[in-house]
Amino acid sequence: MAEGIANARWRFWALILLISAVLFFVQLIPLSPGPGRFPGPDVLLLVAIAWVLRRPDYVPVILIAGVFLLADILFMRPIGLWTAIVILGLEFLRARSVAVRDWSFLVEWLVVGVTVTAMFVAYSLVLALFVVDDAPLGLTLIRLVVTVLAYPVVVALGARAMGLQKSAPGEVDSLGHKR
Repeated sequence: MAEGIANARWRFWALILLISAVLFFVQLIPLSPGPGRFPGPDVLLLVAIAWVLRRPDYVPVILIAGVFLLADILFMRPIGLWTAIVILGLEFLRARSVAVRDWSFLVEWLVVGVTVTAMFVAYSLVLALFVVDDAPLGLTLIRLVVTVLAYPVVVALGARAMGLQKSAPGEVDSLGHKR
């Protein structure tokens, strides 16, 4: 049984890395030649949130930190700032992952929306504090709204394509402890 749990964990880690690599590739290739693109959702953040809320024991902090640090480097953001904010937000949600299985999806979506909003606000405030150029406020707000609205789509795709479900109340973790 322990081998099955370890194999599932390694498969989930490989899947997270594969999804991250695909998202990096799609975001880095120049799809539109002209200016004025509509900002899309932060899909990488939504995937991380969905996985942390549904399978917190399969998503270690070091994996998330590595993926988001690489994203900071690739997308030329202040290195480590968004990573630190994401880790704080994900750990806040991870602490509530046991309660999430009892919540309706609307309550979960509301908590995720508030957390993502707090993350975006914290990022903008730190950039403003150190007088670092950021995207215009309108584009940041559009990206925030689109990110929060895309959460149900990411959760539905995760449930359908990867079998990402909330843990059952009697299910045990890798050490045999009940959740």
